[in-house]
Amino acid sequence: MVERYAREEMKGLWDLNAKYSAWLEVEKALVRGWNKLGLIPNSDCEKICKNAKFDIARIDEIEAVTKHDLIAFTTSVAESLGEESRWFHYGITSSDCIDTAVALQMRDSLKIIIEDVKHLCEVIKKRALGHKETLMVGRSHGIHGEPITFGLVCAIWYDEIKKMILTTGMFIDPDKLHRFNHPILGHNNLMISVGQLSGAMGNLAHTPMELEELVCEDLGLKAAPASNQVIQRDRYARLISDLALLASSCEKIAIEIRHLQRTEVYEAEEYFSQGQKGSSAMPHKRNPVLSENITGLCRMIRSFAIPAMENVALWHERDISHSSVERFILPDSFITTDFMLHRLSDLLEKLVVYPKNMMKNLNLTGGLVFSQRILLELPKKGVSRENAYKIVQRNAMKVWTDLQEGKAALNNKGESLYLQYLLSDSELVGLIGENAIKECFEFSYYTKNVEAIFKRVFG
Repeated sequence: MVERYAREEMKGLWDLNAKYSAWLEVEKALVRGWNKLGLIPNSDCEKICKNAKFDIARIDEIEAVTKHDLIAFTTSVAESLGEESRWFHYGITSSDCIDTAVALQMRDSLKIIIEDVKHLCEVIKKRALGHKETLMVGRSHGIHGEPITFGLVCAIWYDEIKKMILTTGMFIDPDKLHRFNHPILGHNNLMISVGQLSGAMGNLAHTPMELEELVCEDLGLKAAPASNQVIQRDRYARLISDLALLASSCEKIAIEIRHLQRTEVYEAEEYFSQGQKGSSAMPHKRNPVLSENITGLCRMIRSFAIPAMENVALWHERDISHSSVERFILPDSFITTDFMLHRLSDLLEKLVVYPKNMMKNLNLTGGLVFSQRILLELPKKGVSRENAYKIVQRNAMKVWTDLQEGKAALNNKGESLYLQYLLSDSELVGLIGENAIKECFEFSYYTKNVEAIFKRVFG
């Protein structure tokens, strides 16, 4: 975890104190469970739950000898207790404590991520509504295509990000199969909010099933239906993979902003604050550093998906090849995703949009963006698609030549080069008439369904 890309709230869920606190929470719940089943006396249970504590420095000191962090932890806690310490960690193995505790950390972290995504959706929706009618050119292959609105661009972002917090499907719980309306990330929370106290090989030989269920209920978790020495890592892999997918969608937004801020385009720009500097050498520079940073962070988040999937396949009932990996990918996945989502929300909230430049670029190709509109009129007059395409394209190619030679895209009357060529094409005018040709150059044709699209997206 890099401090530069970490927010305090999320970071606090993954530091050493948070880890050992989660372990202690599990161990205390275990003591309470044994107490309810009659093994641990009330007095011992009360003493442990009241007095048990750990000391990080002492844990480090013990681990230097034992080379085992869980044993170092239990030894440190035992030193804070009296004879009742004999019940601490009774009947379970290291992974029972660690995996159940990690479920608590992931659950709480994912709640933050879900709120981050909700906030991002709110920001995108506000920008979409504000630019519902803001005309701009749509591009494919980086080349001007047809008129769209910036609001539609934002609506697509919203629809894609919203999928992470609103979807439907099937969910299997231990009791029944039923329909659910949980979001993807919410479903992930169900997937990872499971604990285990099934013992060294997962056979529940030393800990009754009732104990496992009591402890998990105490912690707000479900008991894993079956486990060996660990919670199965397909659960973790699903979560990390969905965070990676979320990052890919966020990177798509960041890349679009980077393109729109290019000097040749300049249709939108990251907010540039008073006193901010863009380059140590070139004082004029205002670079899209935030969206570039987001792009890099998203690459890192995606990089965690492969090791998470490779952790699924462990030897027999378990090995520890997954352990070192998870010490990296679990905290870093959550901390980096949380930071990235906040940075993207802030970027979009303050994004400066330039509608005049959008319109300027829309006219940049001299009306070529209306070519399909003309094309679709000709078959109505009995012209084959092949011949219609030839008529429309031969005039379009003339415009490209003129633009290459530096000719203005619009004349003094505001008429585009393409319109001028089409009106001078006697074959085309004879087929559909001058008025029909001019009507094909109206922007309103391309925005007539924006309201309907917005109703589908935003309700």
